[in-house]
Amino acid sequence: MTEQRRVGMRARLFLGGLLIAIVSFAAGTRSDLIVAQVGSLFGLRTATGSLDLSAVQRVYRELKAHYDGNLDEQALTRGAARGMVAATGDPHTAYMDPDEAKEFEKSLSGNIGGGIGAEIAKRHNVPTIIRPLKNSPAEKAGVKAGDAIVKVNDTVVTNMPVDQVVQRIRGDVGTTVKLVLSRGDERKDITVTREEVVAPAAEWKIDGEIGILTVGRFNDDTGKQARQAAEEFRSAGVKKVILDLRGNPGGTVAAAQALAGLWLNHEVVMTQRRGEQVISTEKSTGQPLLGDIKTVVLINGGSASASEIVAGALKDHGKATLVGEKTYGKGSVQRPIDLADGSVLKVTEARWYTPHGKNIDKSGIEPDVKVEMTAGAADNGRDPQLEKAKSV
Repeated sequence: MTEQRRVGMRARLFLGGLLIAIVSFAAGTRSDLIVAQVGSLFGLRTATGSLDLSAVQRVYRELKAHYDGNLDEQALTRGAARGMVAATGDPHTAYMDPDEAKEFEKSLSGNIGGGIGAEIAKRHNVPTIIRPLKNSPAEKAGVKAGDAIVKVNDTVVTNMPVDQVVQRIRGDVGTTVKLVLSRGDERKDITVTREEVVAPAAEWKIDGEIGILTVGRFNDDTGKQARQAAEEFRSAGVKKVILDLRGNPGGTVAAAQALAGLWLNHEVVMTQRRGEQVISTEKSTGQPLLGDIKTVVLINGGSASASEIVAGALKDHGKATLVGEKTYGKGSVQRPIDLADGSVLKVTEARWYTPHGKNIDKSGIEPDVKVEMTAGAADNGRDPQLEKAKSV
């Protein structure tokens, strides 16, 4: 062993010993302050201070003393955590118990098990069908994009969080679920038989000289599947591309970078800011196979988050024309934090801005060419937005 290596090893051992000493000392002193100071040396974000939870403890003691029934202390603890997170007033900061966290992971992967095959999100503060997947049980049963979900199996769900609505809809393959949907001024009672649902991240087809790429979610598969579509478009001599992001609720930033990379050559996709401070600049990844092909991006009120990142980047860089309706308007970034009991805290940690420096939170992105999807057109099997995209 060389002298240099021995010195390096001693330094590492000293650092390890220092950390152990600090942690041991912290146990009997201001541990939160010391952990924050040590964490900052390693680039970790930490916080100091504590909440006065005496009121919560008082409620618990009174509840335990007077409640006529059995109390589930784990449920009480998780309920308190959920309430504290909800008190932020941010709809995108959420506490998920272990079961909800597993469902969240399934929704990102696209492998959701027994379900009806539909994207669901809050619109006008009501759980709403963003889109039924192609050839899904929902589509076969007559569920349509824009349907507001009123009841699931006779339980009113209009005020429930989306994840709880989804949990009620999912179930064993082969069983049925009853939905009461609001479609304009009509009420629709629909029974759907659950099937094994695996939703692809991307689907594509070639229509003459036009390649149509539909991206349903932004996850680890998005970039790979979209790039496969782009290679097929190039091989087939496609001269125009339509990127359909309608009803796409978003996903990971990395997937947005990969999709934008089909048009952009390592260019800025978005920046993240905390207050006025820019904390990161994200660029497109991969080779721009479609960078020289005229492109239209289809958007609507269900296009959110990563969908808006891609649409905004392609618009700002002059790579695409946006057709459809204004997007959802989610200009924030969430970090999932795993907790010890299997639950997850999803917390808004920054705001993101388009390459031209615009934050679209609550305002959305306006299309270059506005085309509404009317209920009448959908009922007749027409897609005026896609038709306009082809003409553009």
